[in-house]
Amino acid sequence: MKPEKICKLVISEALRRGATDAVAEVYVGQECMIKFANNAVVAAENRDISNINIFIAIEGRRAATSIEGLSPQRAKEAVEKAIQLARLTPPTDVYAPLPKGPFKYDDKLLRGSRIPGDPDALIDHVNAAINAALSAGAKMAAGSLIYTRGKTWLLTSGEAGGSYEGSMIELSIRALAADNATGHFVSIASKQEDFKPEEAGRRAGEFAAMAVNPVDAEPGVYEALLGPMTFANLVEEVGEHDSAFHIDSGLSFLADKIGESVASKKFTLIDDPTIQGTPGARPFDDEGLPTRRNVIIDKGVLRTYLHNSMTARKFNAETTANAGLIVPHPFNLIVEGGDGSLEKLISSIDDGVFVTNDWYLRYQNYRTGDFSTIPRDALLRIRRGSIEGAIKGLRISDNIIRVFRNIRELSQERYWILWWEVDTPIYAPYAVIDKLNFTRPTS
Repeated sequence: MKPEKICKLVISEALRRGATDAVAEVYVGQECMIKFANNAVVAAENRDISNINIFIAIEGRRAATSIEGLSPQRAKEAVEKAIQLARLTPPTDVYAPLPKGPFKYDDKLLRGSRIPGDPDALIDHVNAAINAALSAGAKMAAGSLIYTRGKTWLLTSGEAGGSYEGSMIELSIRALAADNATGHFVSIASKQEDFKPEEAGRRAGEFAAMAVNPVDAEPGVYEALLGPMTFANLVEEVGEHDSAFHIDSGLSFLADKIGESVASKKFTLIDDPTIQGTPGARPFDDEGLPTRRNVIIDKGVLRTYLHNSMTARKFNAETTANAGLIVPHPFNLIVEGGDGSLEKLISSIDDGVFVTNDWYLRYQNYRTGDFSTIPRDALLRIRRGSIEGAIKGLRISDNIIRVFRNIRELSQERYWILWWEVDTPIYAPYAVIDKLNFTRPTS
């Protein structure tokens, strides 16, 4: 059965069984994954992907489910189970019906982005990244390249929705110069001119070469230079915790801060899925509303929470078209860049630490924003405006709001970041933090 007919089947079946609101989303696409290790391609896999996501509401009682494949019978069974589950769930304290369509969408976003995915060309990209890493000083490189191309169909019981296409390449490369001397970088693109595998490989190789022979560092408060990989991880935390769902749940450090300064005046954060050819571009949210540009933080001041129809009703606000049927969320986070180059940022640091990457960010307190994360790959010492050498044995232990208020400068150059520590596409610069607290990692 064709995807659009599957959507109609899900909606009609849900309404027939007593749903007041229903959403059907169908995705059909292809994925090519190339894995490489020890400077060579070791595996290539192609697979077809198809799935159906279903949302059901009976007034304030809600349920969601998903199935693989496009079987009409399985779709009917999934609707029945979702109806049963919705009847068993406690009702929400407010109810907002789905927006009534149809709506007009941006034709450019409906057409989506197209980036070539010829298998031989994809392998050439991998080899280009590997060779660039080796030329920059690495001895070995490993990682993956994932190419996806597909189409999404959406239909709601409010008669909203449509279909859009998209494609993307994600290259992640980790370079090794010696034992415990690694560097990591990525290149993410939905347009051919934005995909730069050689640059990703070169940066990974340069970081690996600088990470050789690390020495133990003393914990303390330092100036810090956060690379785009690290800064994107922190920016995503801000974007995710700006969701009105998390605000309402009492699990956000941004609660009760609309109109307040939560970051340096140097920092502006925008969620903008309306820019064609960017990784998180899309014409409508999960309720079928046309997406829009939302300024989350403007020169340090928190301007809005991200809403779907339900949270907007509860907060007496306007939806920001960020559904997420249960949890509103950002689609395409963009940090406005600064004026300086990376070299200028390094030269401005007298006594600091350069964190090129991190992982395992965890909270000690979601409400206050106290967190810690572990530096990964090259961790470098900066003294008197120059990189002195590699260090080890530190953990970042600080507070999210304090980190963003301590931003001193951002780089002019920015990079799209997306990898296993960053789920939302983020256009991130390098960032200088005036004061960042480092502690010893615990075993």
